[in-house]
Amino acid sequence: MDFAETEDQSMIRDMVRDFAETVAGPSCHQRDKEQKPPLDEFKEFAGLGFAGMTIPEKYGGQKLDDISEAIVVEELSRVDPSLGVMVAVHVGLCSMTIVLNGNEEQKNKYLPKLASGEHLGAYSLSEAGSGTDAAAMVAKATEDGDNFILNGEKMWVTNGTTADLFVLFAKVTDDPEYGKKKHGGTTCFIIEKGFEGFKIGKKEDKLGIRSSDTCTLILDNCKVPKENVLGEVGKGFGVAMNALDNSRIGIAAQGLGIAQGAYEAALKYSKERETFGKPIAAHQSIGNYLAEMAMRIDAARLQVYKAAWSKMKHYENGGDRHTLEASFAKLNAGDTAMWVSEKAVQVLGGYGYTTEFPVERFFRDAKITQIYEGTQEVQRLVIAREIGK
Repeated sequence: MDFAETEDQSMIRDMVRDFAETVAGPSCHQRDKEQKPPLDEFKEFAGLGFAGMTIPEKYGGQKLDDISEAIVVEELSRVDPSLGVMVAVHVGLCSMTIVLNGNEEQKNKYLPKLASGEHLGAYSLSEAGSGTDAAAMVAKATEDGDNFILNGEKMWVTNGTTADLFVLFAKVTDDPEYGKKKHGGTTCFIIEKGFEGFKIGKKEDKLGIRSSDTCTLILDNCKVPKENVLGEVGKGFGVAMNALDNSRIGIAAQGLGIAQGAYEAALKYSKERETFGKPIAAHQSIGNYLAEMAMRIDAARLQVYKAAWSKMKHYENGGDRHTLEASFAKLNAGDTAMWVSEKAVQVLGGYGYTTEFPVERFFRDAKITQIYEGTQEVQRLVIAREIGK
């Protein structure tokens, strides 16, 4: 068992860290203030090849191993968690879901533009009454000749106002299992933003990740060609759950990056700020905080990378599904991000409560990692179910 990064992984970390610090970093405070999505930064990042890191080369991508994918999201989120989640959703929930479930026609049509960054991807499962309980969705699709007609409203769509392509779920009312099973008829569709009847709804005004756009989507007799069904009609719930297993690792990596960024800011400040004739890092109470931060981050990192490794083994070698490892990582990394960022604010004292330092933004951004891709309560339910098998 080797815990060391490969040479390629270290090179990727250095490259992404440099990009995050020199390109995303200078604009992230103002973007957070203005709630401006990092589209320009995403396009520049895509120019380095990272928009296609989950897409095979034959479709224009530059496929990375899954640990490298986690490192990319971690390093972006260490500086700018909003850009981190934009990339995570694009490469994971959208692109990888098409890679895993699309037919050749769909892959050839959509993946090259996702890989190049020409198109930004999004994912839409949740609704007003079906976030945690995804099977309770009420958005419907009815057959109409060569098309499906979709009606309903989706919520909490990351990249929603800026995306070009959406992996979206609705229930086909003509499916034999519709109305008989709770998730009966659930079907996955590839939606282009220009489709007739597809509208962008309300943009949310959020506590954190304010540079990441989140909105509702309105399906008003939205016309979707039948060839845009991703997978099989009525089999979409399995597609959605598998996508969440994958994306929880990305959100865990985001939480890890937030924790690392907050810790580094607190550590730097604690070495420079002096009280009673010595740096505050030398005071036992502050030193204990910093030690606990470092320990929790290291533990979370091991879980995130193990989950990524398990995901890779599942898809490449037919290993066990990575549901348990993904929930372990997401649960612990989310809690670590929240705990570390709160303590970072405390270490900086009054300065930590101002926008002059990044820890207040990390503190606000951290909370969402305990909520989306399944709340912490849901992760415990998943873990209990998995260990009880």
